[in-house]
Order: sequence, then C-alpha cells, then structure tokens
Amino acid sequence: MSEISDQIQTLVPDYVRNLTVYQAGKPIDELTREKGLTRVSKLASNENPLGPSPFAIKAMTNALWDVHRYPDMNAYMLKKSLSKLYKLKHENIILGNGSEGIMAYIARAFIQPGQEVLTCQNSFIGFSIIIRSVGATLKTVPLTKDYRFDVEGLKNSITEKTKVIYICNPNNPTGTYITKKEFDVLMAHVPNHVLVILDEAYFEFAAGKEDYPNSMDYRYDNVLTLRTFSKAYGLAGIRIGYGFGHEDLIANLSKVKLPFEPGLIAQMGAAGAIHDKPHLRRTILNNQRRYKETFEFLTKHEFNPIKSVANFIAFKTGSNEASTYMFDKLLDHGVIIRQLKANEMPDYVRVSLGKKSEMSHFFKAMEDILPEYNKRFGRPKS
Repeated sequence: MSEISDQIQTLVPDYVRNLTVYQAGKPIDELTREKGLTRVSKLASNENPLGPSPFAIKAMTNALWDVHRYPDMNAYMLKKSLSKLYKLKHENIILGNGSEGIMAYIARAFIQPGQEVLTCQNSFIGFSIIIRSVGATLKTVPLTKDYRFDVEGLKNSITEKTKVIYICNPNNPTGTYITKKEFDVLMAHVPNHVLVILDEAYFEFAAGKEDYPNSMDYRYDNVLTLRTFSKAYGLAGIRIGYGFGHEDLIANLSKVKLPFEPGLIAQMGAAGAIHDKPHLRRTILNNQRRYKETFEFLTKHEFNPIKSVANFIAFKTGSNEASTYMFDKLLDHGVIIRQLKANEMPDYVRVSLGKKSEMSHFFKAMEDILPEYNKRFGRPKS
C-alpha cells in the first residue's frame, strides 16, 4: 500500500473500512457487451417486468419542463396522494431516495456508534451495510427452519442495549413473512423506547394474505413502516421510497434528510403511479401466474424452492460451487439470476419473476444446462 493510501485509510473509521460494497444485479447492457447476446432476461433485481405505469410516464414527461427548478421540499402533491390512500396526515409521511434512503435517515437520526440493532440473518443486505456504516452493532438471530423471521428468537434477544429491531416483511431474499399473530406477540414484548422498523418493500404482493400484518392496521408510536415505488410500481430507476410513522419520529427524520430528496421527476412519477390501480392489478396478476409456473418448474426439478409471497423465489442448489456454476451457465444463455452468498446463503440462488416470455427463457436455459449440472452436483438434499 502506498504512503498516500495509508494516509487516506487513517481518515476512514474501522467500521467503514471493514464494510463490503453492495453488489447489485448484473446490468443487461453489461452482459450484452460481455457475451455478445441479442436476448437477455434480467431476473436478478426483483424489478417490475411490466415497467412503469403510463400515468407515471406522463407525469414525469410533463415535469421535465421544470427541471431547472428545485423540487418541492415538502413534496405536497405526492404526500397528498399518499395521505389520501392510507388515511394519514402529511406529518406522518417521510420520503427518500428509495426505502434505503430512509434507512440512512434512520441511522443518522436515531443510531449512535456502539448501540445495538437486532434483526435476523439472511435478510436485506443494504440495511446491514447502513447500520454498520454508523458504527452500530448488528445482532442477528437465525431464521426459522422454514426461512421466516424468528419472532421468538428476536423476542428473547432484546436487551437493555437494543435500540432498533428491523423486520423485513416479506423478507428478501426468502420471500417469507411473519404473521399477524407473531407480530402481536413480538410487539407485546418490545419496550416503548425501542424502535421497530417494518420494511414492507414487497407489501403489494403479500397484501392478499389474510394473516399478513399490514402495518397500516396498527398504530404503534415506536414503529416505522418503509415502502417503495421500486417494486410493484415499476419505478426502480428514479429511486423513490416512503415511510410512515408517528409525527415526532418523522419530524426528527426530516432534520437529517437532504433538503431536496427525492427529486422532482421521482416525486411526479410516484404521484402518477399511485393513481393507476389497473396497472398495479396487472402487475400482481402477472406475478401470481408466473409464481405458480416457476414454483412448479423448480419443484419438478427437485430444487426445493422456498414458498414466497413476493416477486421472486429462492431455491436450493446445495453448495456455493453449484450456485456459481448455475449462475455462470445461465449468463451464457442470456439469463441473469442472483447468487445469495452475500446473504449468507451460498447454497441458494434467487430468481425474480418476469414476464411470461422471460420465464420461458429461464425454463429453456435451465433445461439446457441441467444435464451437465446434474452430472456434477446431483440434487440438493432437503
């Protein structure tokens, strides 16, 4: 390491120096350049395969004429739509550059170095990076045997040091969820001074489940709900998320957010998307159909897929070597899936649910690689 590098390293706290950079799914353009492919199906990032609503596109296009102006700091139009949809006051709403942006506000506003944040293993990587980046301690408990957040484990792990509890529901990358009953049990044991974050990025896909604990049915003063326009609403590229909470929590989050986040185009696109309910219904219907086909395909080929209520399915390969082989061979066929080594699940991969044509592409590519794959790795044990 050079002298200049040594000097730079002294500027960086140990808890930042030891972080691993978040790795997103491989972009389509990158794979096209690398492999010279003409057809690519990106099934790695849980995006909406139907794209954005025409309402959102129109709103964003109209807003282009005003990009020489700063956006509305208070995002009045978007908050008005959200408050009407969820029957909340503007003071109960926070916006950010994706739900991760709001996670960063939470870390700045409420978490100090040395404090303890409690969650489960094998969950959203972005959250753990944000927590470690402020010098907090991330305390984790294993998932249950059926890959769900372990409510009993969390309940029994709360200590005087616990500042925040994070629950990804449905969980990424497993697609599983905790039930209303489990949520009630947990909240009965959470002290009032402990902040609970409910990350509901995939809420729209799970909302039809009778035992899913939609956080809008509760009014806990120490619970913050996080949701996003990146998934069901198809606006991942403009980075906009939203959160709900007690007005005192929101007021303190507002103190640490950058003044003009999110941007004008993001605000207008999200406001337009909210009003297109048919597009949202088409998205959910496509997801239900593709889920059924994909789950049946993976089960037929004995990959033990995890039952998911989100827009993706994780399934077992049996080893890190098998996961890497499958990932690489599918890339050769123009199909991008996600390895889960960073989620501490190296013997699993995750496939996002795309359009019918994209899933047919995935099925055909899998059929092509399976003969050699089976010779090398066989089938994973349950």
